Amino acid sequence: MPPELHLNPREIDLSRIVADQEQIQQYNPQRFEMMMLTAIVYLDTTRHLIVGYKDMHADEFWARGHLPGYPLFPGVLQCEAAAQLCSYYIVSQNIFQQDFVALGGLENARFRLPIRPGDRLVLVAKSVKLHRRQTIFNVQGFLGDKMAFHVDVVGMPFTLTKD
Repeated sequence: MPPELHLNPREIDLSRIVADQEQIQQYNPQRFEMMMLTAIVYLDTTRHLIVGYKDMHADEFWARGHLPGYPLFPGVLQCEAAAQLCSYYIVSQNIFQQDFVALGGLENARFRLPIRPGDRLVLVAKSVKLHRRQTIFNVQGFLGDKMAFHVDVVGMPFTLTKD
């Protein structure tokens, strides 16, 4: 049975862009094919909620080989998209003093629906724990009004160093 909804996906205005890809890049270091967010569309710092989405395209790096003839957005990339949404919230709201949020772990991941090219995956993240040493967000992913997956994302502060 799916968990209780943080927000009803039917009530999210996906046309109201809070941050586009260029603005997301100001807070998240991922680039090129590893950018897993198309836009942020909702940010509630009182309830510690954030909503974003990723549009799936047939020419993405995973589509050709996962799985040939029936491309599926891999679960590990669903979790990466969830982590990037949480990272945007943490860094943009100065939860950590460091400049990067590292993925510290994933818990309770469940994948419920296939996600394919042409789909829009809407991600809703709600903070369970916000602390300067660790954060936990519960993230729910939707296709339309159906929950496609959910996961708890653990984040930890990290300072980037260049090679």
